Amino acid sequence: MIDINEFDAIRIGLASPEQIRAWSSGEVTKPETINYRTLKPEKDGLFCERIFGPTKDWECYCGKYKRVRYKGIICERCGVEVTRAKVRRERMGHIDLAAPVSHIWYFKGVPSRMGYLLDISPKQLERVLYFSASIVTYVDEDKRQRDLGKLEDLLQADIDNLFVSRDEQKVKIMALRDKLVSVLAGNSTMDEDDLDEDSYDRYLAELIRVSGLGEARPADMGEEEREKRSTDLRLRAEEMLRDLERYADQQAARLREIWALFKQIKKGEIITDEMLFREMKEKFGSPFGYGVYFRGGMGAEAIKELLSSMDLEAEAKVLRETIKMAKGQKQSRAIKRFKVVERLLRSGNRPEWMILEAIPVIPPELRPMVQLDGGRFATSDLNDLYRRVINRNNRLKRLLDLGAPEIIVNNEKRMLQEAVDALFDNGRRGRAVTGPGNRPLKSLSDMLKGKQGRFRQNLLGKRVDYSGRSVIVAGPELKLHQCGLPKTMALELFKPFVMSRLVERKQVQNIKAAKKLVESEHPDVWDILEEVIAEHPVLLNRAPTLHRLGIQAFEPVLIEGKAIQLHPLVCTAFNADFDGDQMAVHVPLSVEAQAEARILMLSSNNILSPAHGRPIAVPTQDMILGCYYLTYFEDPQDPKLDLASLDPYSEDDLRRLSQPPRPFADLGELEHAYAEKEIGLQDPVLFRWNGGRVLTTVGRAFFNSAVVSSLEEYFGEDWEKPGPEGTSRKDDYEFQNRVFTKKEMTTFISDLVEYYGATAVAHLLDVLKDLGFHYASVAGVTISKNDIVVPPEKDEILAEYENQVRKIEDAYLHGNLSKAERSERVIRLWTEATDKVADAMEQNFRRLNPVYMMANSGARGSFKQIRQLAGMRGLMASPKGDIIERPIKANFMEGLGVLEYFISTHGARKGLADTALRTADSGYLTRKLVDVAQAVVVREHDCGTKQSIRMRLRKGGELNELLLGRVLAADVADPETGEIVYERNELLNKRILEKLLDLYPAERYADFELDVRSVLGCESRLGVCQLCYGRSLATNDLVAIGEAVGHIAAQSIGEPGTQLTMRTFHTGGVAGADITHGLPRVVELFEARKPKGQAKITEYSGIVHIDESDKAKKVVILDPKTGEELHSYAIGRRATLLV
Repeated sequence: MIDINEFDAIRIGLASPEQIRAWSSGEVTKPETINYRTLKPEKDGLFCERIFGPTKDWECYCGKYKRVRYKGIICERCGVEVTRAKVRRERMGHIDLAAPVSHIWYFKGVPSRMGYLLDISPKQLERVLYFSASIVTYVDEDKRQRDLGKLEDLLQADIDNLFVSRDEQKVKIMALRDKLVSVLAGNSTMDEDDLDEDSYDRYLAELIRVSGLGEARPADMGEEEREKRSTDLRLRAEEMLRDLERYADQQAARLREIWALFKQIKKGEIITDEMLFREMKEKFGSPFGYGVYFRGGMGAEAIKELLSSMDLEAEAKVLRETIKMAKGQKQSRAIKRFKVVERLLRSGNRPEWMILEAIPVIPPELRPMVQLDGGRFATSDLNDLYRRVINRNNRLKRLLDLGAPEIIVNNEKRMLQEAVDALFDNGRRGRAVTGPGNRPLKSLSDMLKGKQGRFRQNLLGKRVDYSGRSVIVAGPELKLHQCGLPKTMALELFKPFVMSRLVERKQVQNIKAAKKLVESEHPDVWDILEEVIAEHPVLLNRAPTLHRLGIQAFEPVLIEGKAIQLHPLVCTAFNADFDGDQMAVHVPLSVEAQAEARILMLSSNNILSPAHGRPIAVPTQDMILGCYYLTYFEDPQDPKLDLASLDPYSEDDLRRLSQPPRPFADLGELEHAYAEKEIGLQDPVLFRWNGGRVLTTVGRAFFNSAVVSSLEEYFGEDWEKPGPEGTSRKDDYEFQNRVFTKKEMTTFISDLVEYYGATAVAHLLDVLKDLGFHYASVAGVTISKNDIVVPPEKDEILAEYENQVRKIEDAYLHGNLSKAERSERVIRLWTEATDKVADAMEQNFRRLNPVYMMANSGARGSFKQIRQLAGMRGLMASPKGDIIERPIKANFMEGLGVLEYFISTHGARKGLADTALRTADSGYLTRKLVDVAQAVVVREHDCGTKQSIRMRLRKGGELNELLLGRVLAADVADPETGEIVYERNELLNKRILEKLLDLYPAERYADFELDVRSVLGCESRLGVCQLCYGRSLATNDLVAIGEAVGHIAAQSIGEPGTQLTMRTFHTGGVAGADITHGLPRVVELFEARKPKGQAKITEYSGIVHIDESDKAKKVVILDPKTGEELHSYAIGRRATLLV
């Protein structure tokens, strides 16, 4: 057996019958498992001790030898070796099959390896294996060609004999008919013996029965009866003569059909007519016929003969030639076949091993049988499946010994094949074999495959020590790198550490006493626990772990209670919320693991997303709302007035404000005035900043001061120290004079990361969190029913659109519009109406309305959702995915009508079904992506490639963000002087790109392009190099060697997969072009599938005119002579036209 610690890889392959028998310690011949009285294994059964080893250490079955001193002895009474019981986990048995069976993986797998080898379609192969068709396994071509003339003569003689015997029979029938008619007429007589039916063949006996002369003499019959019998006799005789003719013709035709088939049969041909094959075999395939010219049969036996006779080397040679010469379908088939042949040659396996003569029986301890409390037994499904195989095998052996008819034997062979199929892979073919309660039994394949199989469940997904799980709650007072760990949980997790510390300090004598002390929760224990967990990070994980930020490290803080406290800013990365989510805690034990956790996995070192490089630990919800309220400003007279656009030194600008701004010299003064309620949070002030003054609000002054003091605290003396460009970090900070929505906040944090680095920003995030929470409380924002205000113009808008829809209906009724055009226009109108109502609703809200503030700041919800609350719900989709023409005009504030309610249930139900399906599909896509990308690792610094891709410096007039983090593939020179400013292999960051924008102004260089390196052109032998990959998005620096970038890429695509939509919208407009969106579209792109749907082909000949003014492309066909429009087609914008 293999040593479980001494192997590099594991592979499933074919075993020869000899190998299977060599592994085995004995043949299992009985289906019994254990004796239910003695509870000992039955001899020669599935748990037999003679085959698999003793059930008790150093003890044989009969008890003659006990104790270790008899080690290795085989008991002469029971035949059991005296050894350890654990050999029952290693020793295998086998079942010798009475007839060969095929291995379902190789016949039914996709693609069918057996089918490719034999060049037979899987469907036909299945018919042969399951005894519903026959296959020719050998044809003696030379002998057939040589004897063809002789055989034809023999066959012709047989056909002639048929007609001769037919004619003889006819003569007999007519003679007897005439004699019997004569007897009935009283013209002649017949002896008693001549009328005995048993002395004639079938036909003549039938005539005597019809005449009635066997039972009565003619004299005893009346005149009429004699007449009737004579007529019946003549008619029956006529019928018999016709039957004989027909039978002889059919037999002759059958012989000719057999002859025609025999002349052209070749090896591997499948014959579905069982009778035809049997008759052909009797004539040309048997020593009792004309001789043995071919062999053939049904089932795995026949296939085995075909596979055994294969010369793989010769086959490979032929296939190579075919691949070279052939084209199209034939070539691709040959390539597929060649792959299978080549792999068999390389592995040294023989193709006939796909057909099994013996089946291995896995060790009994791997398919155990245990007694339950009630005296009943629970057993592994494999035992039931093995039992079926043994029962059917034994029955087949008995039938073969008895010499049963072929049809019965074949049926039993088919049943054996099905039993073996169920054992190897239940449910792969036909209905799965079920156990009690209609549950499909778990076969050998099911034990290995899938999420619940041996590999993923037990080998890759073990449960680990030093871990726990609990519900999570928010911990707003925690620092970003901390989590709150319940005391009782921490004590259990760090128990060994606490115990060893207690023994070290001599507070207890030994480990046993220490354990007792810990379990009694003695006060000293808590002090030691505090010391142990200081500086010892723990890992928190929330399932499902879709990307690497699903596991992060934190420093634990001991808390009362039983729930884990989680920092609010890491919720986005974990996709966690506090509605009952649970998280798992793991303790890194070794010093190396702790160091990795602290450096690589600490939450404050992971504020950037590895998927897109933007901060992921940004304030959300309440924090955004607080910062929005804090930095909000609106002038009562001029709501559109922006403070940043006014000059703080201009009297005229200051007069534009409805309230004159008060000047403040420093933050202390401002805080005092605010605390004394002399000034409001959103009042304008003139504030002293960096030696100048800014016109801002109280809140914005607080906000900027908090940000700056946090950065100053982090950088210390370096904050004011001038950098290489002569300015200090303090000078680089620009006063943020704007309202902070979610979008603004993310941009602001991204910019700070770019300029000050991620660690400095991690420190700042806690300040923003506290600021946000504090001012959200100060704002006291809450939603009431009265905050949802329905716009007064709504009825007017709806009435106007109702009118327009009515006009379209009239046009349709008068025949001016087609059904599709009417539908499209109605839908377009109602979409416009919905948008108009939404705009009116938005304008109608006060700017400090809580509902408006939440949506506008990006804290929670969107205007689309508010539209449903205060505007109108709009158009809904039907279960088929089409848009229903009648919109829901009501909103939730007014309440829905009965019909409106039922129309809206379609969408709600579809949404829920979609979510469930999407989760599974997205997870599977991630698995497939990881599978293909996992080998892509950064292996070296520079591969030295000269390949590059060209990218534009500007995109839509702005800096092209896609250039960030790329590496230059060629030097960049100053366009004026020609002097090289940036050399090849320079990593592009925002500062460099901004300088390039200045060097190449848009007026003259709008289309300027840079040559940058790309992973697509990387020439590293394995993986990719640092320079072709560029910047790691998670660190903002050049990617490190050893980084598994393939994994990161796969996770980055897979993680948002669950949020993508599943539906294919049936667009009301673009000529019914269904555009695949969301997850199915992503799958479509990765699978590189051919797009579905047919291209439009015009039925008119003429001149094509393409009109792209509307939302869709319009292709108009014009008459070449008159220029009149013959027909127009609407085609999707993304469609490529081949004109």
